[in-house]
Amino acid sequence: MRRCALLLARLYARGWTHVTGLDFIIAGAVALLALYGWVRGFLTGALSLAGFALGAFVGTRLGPLVLPEGTRSPYAPLFGLVGALAAGALLAGGLEGIGVRLRRRLRAPGLAAIDGVLGALLTAALGLGLAWILGAVALQTPGARDLRRDIQRSVILRELNAALPPTGRLLNSFARFDPFPRVDGPRVRLAPPRAAIARDRDVRAAAPSVVRVLGSACGLGVAGSGWVAADGLVVTNAHVVAGQDDTRVFPEGVSSGLAATAVAYDPRNDVAVLRVPGLRAPALQMTDRFRRGASAGILGFPRNGPYDVRAARVGGTTTVLSQDAYGRGPVRRRIVALRGTVRPGNSGGPLV
Repeated sequence: MRRCALLLARLYARGWTHVTGLDFIIAGAVALLALYGWVRGFLTGALSLAGFALGAFVGTRLGPLVLPEGTRSPYAPLFGLVGALAAGALLAGGLEGIGVRLRRRLRAPGLAAIDGVLGALLTAALGLGLAWILGAVALQTPGARDLRRDIQRSVILRELNAALPPTGRLLNSFARFDPFPRVDGPRVRLAPPRAAIARDRDVRAAAPSVVRVLGSACGLGVAGSGWVAADGLVVTNAHVVAGQDDTRVFPEGVSSGLAATAVAYDPRNDVAVLRVPGLRAPALQMTDRFRRGASAGILGFPRNGPYDVRAARVGGTTTVLSQDAYGRGPVRRRIVALRGTVRPGNSGGPLV
């Protein structure tokens, strides 16, 4: 409840000057839910919420199972949400009936009023939480590019993301973000990565060949990584530069960046080649030969931060269903599975 009050205070402080149409829809839905909670009461709402939570927990695990690819499908989050809503609604309806009977036993007028106020607060908080979750699912749904842009600009969802627990933030960036497509690969059964790989001579020698790639698309700043393939040429992911006309590459020691233009662009395989006049840096060599279980370094600029090396182990190759550079899909793609940590902003960086 305190976090709901904090959210309202932040919105009031902003003066509603940046509120979007999506914010008005969310606010209207929350107001209707609060009215419903006042009428139904806290006891009824609490039991209904408990039923919904339990049903949703089961539904999220059953929903993706109807898909041919199961939980590996790019549509698994959407079907998990549908399953959660369906199972949650069924169980919530059953427990709501018990709550109605209990509320009828509240004879004192004061108790009934308190029950109504608490019910309104409970359902309003539930509505905000549901909006937060729906926004997160929409960000992962193929083909929802326009909706993702509206979610990124929503004041209410932005403040919810700031007020709710920070672990695994669902709307994790409203400054520069990395709109990497969802890829569900095979489970990798490998030994833990060897941390000492960060000090490997070849990994350290590759550092001057790794660049930061920045630009903007749809009014949002986008950050990624890339690697030098030859003088004046950088390879990165297509989704890092999709829709941009102001891409700049930041090699080591160049604070202002260098203008870059895409000269090759493959959205299906999510690969782009950039021409960067004036870029002089050691080129990295590509290889398609590797040993399963070999140690490797994930190089790049995660979350648009400083240069970073993360240890990884190389797994096998497989074909998976994924999204293209625009979040559309599914498309079939051949990938190499890794055991390691790849974070937003690493997109386009090399594996050495």
